[in-house]
Amino acid sequence: MDKRVRWGIIIFLVLGLTGWGLYRFLPTGKSNEEKSTAAQPQQGNSRRILNVNAVTIKEHTLADDINPRGRLMPDEEVDLSFQTSGQVTQINFSEGHQVQKGQLLAKVNDAPLQAQLKKLEAQLKLAQDRVYRQSALLEKDAVSKEAYEQVKTDLEALNADIQLVKANIALTELRAPFDGVISLRQVSEGAYASPTTVIAKLTKVSPLKVEFSIPERYSNQITVGTKVSFTVDGILDTFYASVYAMASQIDPITNTLTVRALYPNTNNRLLPGKPANIWVRMFELSDAISIPSQAIVPEMGKDKVFLYKNGKAEPVFITKGLRTASDVQVLEGLNVGDTLIVSGTLQLRTGLPVTLDNID
Repeated sequence: MDKRVRWGIIIFLVLGLTGWGLYRFLPTGKSNEEKSTAAQPQQGNSRRILNVNAVTIKEHTLADDINPRGRLMPDEEVDLSFQTSGQVTQINFSEGHQVQKGQLLAKVNDAPLQAQLKKLEAQLKLAQDRVYRQSALLEKDAVSKEAYEQVKTDLEALNADIQLVKANIALTELRAPFDGVISLRQVSEGAYASPTTVIAKLTKVSPLKVEFSIPERYSNQITVGTKVSFTVDGILDTFYASVYAMASQIDPITNTLTVRALYPNTNNRLLPGKPANIWVRMFELSDAISIPSQAIVPEMGKDKVFLYKNGKAEPVFITKGLRTASDVQVLEGLNVGDTLIVSGTLQLRTGLPVTLDNID
């Protein structure tokens, strides 16, 4: 290649690269236009109007309800068994039926005890006659006082033996300790039963206990006599009970307090063991000013809300009172008739133009 041609190519490349580099660093009309276009939305954002929802502050009743899950329990329940051993000779109850307190439910063989009782009762007449005769002789000084005391002691011992046998006979009888419904029996006549043998279960279903637990923070708000309402699966009606007892301490694992209420269940409509949905009203304030909790904006340890005034958002600091699951009582800072902004609170600023989409 000719030397002049080579130099020409080199000079052309140098000039081309130099021109391209200058073009990169020089401002162009297109770049300025893009910058101007990017600046326009920012100016528009500072002037845009925020659409919000609001509520008009009114006085109303503020109530706090809790809805724990509970269970129906029998008022009394016991496993029935004999206090002695023997062969079951009688079963006097029908499974699943109501029985009365003191009713004879079952019996084990007491034939040896009955025979012993007859023997002792036969001796009783003779012992009483001896005491009578000795008493008459003592009045005539025909017998010593010691002889009289001996026959008298024999009579008392005989009466004690009779009472002991009767008590043992009573142990062979299984009687209902209270009114209730007896469950399915576990033994048959002829079976051998001991004190560890469960004959059946007796349950008192009227009234019923309703047991549930409440969070520790409500432990000072529930007392004996507090009314509760509850429902059970499969029944549309609502039932009402009254608290009669509370546990003596907070459960350290669940941080809850166990509470029991009493439901009359006069018609035996409900059965123990069923789960229950319970409602307890912890407190109720009339003529209270309350607001939705989402309207509050925490700021530097204080609580702030925004009011709608003349088309703009205006901040107001408030003092809170009682709290429910969704609302907060306001003690200071708001008045009846104020228009409170309840949406978009994190975007609100002092004096920001707002438009009300919805107001309650």
